[in-house]
Amino acid sequence: MKRLTVAPLVAATYFMVSGGPYGLEEIVAGAGYVGAILVLAITPVIWSLPTVLMVGELASALPEEGGYYAWVKRALGPFWGFQEAWLSLVASVFDMAIYPTLFTLYLGRLWPALAVGHRPLLLGAAMIAVCALWNLRGARSVGWGAVVLSVILLSPFVVLGFSSLAHAPDGAAPPPAMSGLWAGVLVAIWNYMGWDNASTIAGEVDRPQRTYPLAMLITVTLVALTYILPVAAVAHTGLDPRGWTTGGWVDVGRILGGEWLARAIALGGVVCGIGMFNALLLSYSRLPLVLAQDKLLPRWLALTLPTGAPWVAILVCCVAWTACLTLGFQRLIELDVLIYGLSLLLEFVALVGLRIKEPSLPRPFRVPGGTVTAALLGVVPMALIATALYQGRHEQTGSLPTLGLGAMLVVAGPLVYWVGVRRRT
Repeated sequence: MKRLTVAPLVAATYFMVSGGPYGLEEIVAGAGYVGAILVLAITPVIWSLPTVLMVGELASALPEEGGYYAWVKRALGPFWGFQEAWLSLVASVFDMAIYPTLFTLYLGRLWPALAVGHRPLLLGAAMIAVCALWNLRGARSVGWGAVVLSVILLSPFVVLGFSSLAHAPDGAAPPPAMSGLWAGVLVAIWNYMGWDNASTIAGEVDRPQRTYPLAMLITVTLVALTYILPVAAVAHTGLDPRGWTTGGWVDVGRILGGEWLARAIALGGVVCGIGMFNALLLSYSRLPLVLAQDKLLPRWLALTLPTGAPWVAILVCCVAWTACLTLGFQRLIELDVLIYGLSLLLEFVALVGLRIKEPSLPRPFRVPGGTVTAALLGVVPMALIATALYQGRHEQTGSLPTLGLGAMLVVAGPLVYWVGVRRRT
């Protein structure tokens, strides 16, 4: 089995976390260009960097398939390890329906006839099938494919940046209502989430003790730059930010470069949907694999191909997510932040727990400072999540409060674990 090296791991992680500047339009509309640039510059320092450092230490110390599940299980025991995996799989149900929708949204921008009737649903299902076949070829295939997709995705934004320099400024853009600033922070947190996703494929990474820390630091820099630079480029033109909506990059491309650039950016949106789904399928499919190996799920979920791909887990995940396409999920950011925040909390606890429990464990990369520093590392990210959830406490998902629905899903985790333990015995 050929293993992932630094470049494909960086590209795969980039799609697990980001997928390019798509989705930043709400930040610009709510906070203006200056506010958006500040939010996008500060968020990775106070939110992403602590997570990246934590992932760097744990992934290099315990480079095992299943990643964060293995960390939490070793530090806190099998019950909490299962809760970590449960939270991630539950979040995937809501999260993974977004990317086929993004794929069909931008495809409709290129060919409007494809957005009519049942065609978006069929195209979304077809995209999932393609990604399933791609993942069956193994982690290395997905990683190098992510390198190619990232080049295709980001190239139009490079052209947009140079086009903005040649565009005469339209005057100072009117300041937007800063009441949207906090909403922008919440969207930025969501756009910088997922650094731990790459850890689940540690068993398929070449020299993970060296590769993970290096790949994480490169990727956080790449994500921040590909967020900030396009926004700064458009800010130079003086275009009014208040009219930005989801998909607004296409309209900006049309203004600055003409129809061909608009279509290139729309094509990048198609690539974004494919790339993010493909990379996250690589990550999430390893969780049923390791749970089955630990006899908490049926053992047939642990079947793999010579490429290392857990083919049954991949197919089961894809069938489940295809069924979710019919539910028409919207981007439930509060729900994502709640579930992801709890799983991230367990990972920071595992970092400290392993420092205390196994002080002599080899750590090729170590968060600078002692155990106290490691404990303080998660304080600001957790405070941000708590504040975000408080600000969104009145949000509804259908007829239920979003936080209430999230609490119900979290509480279901111990029940599922109990069933799994009973089945194993």
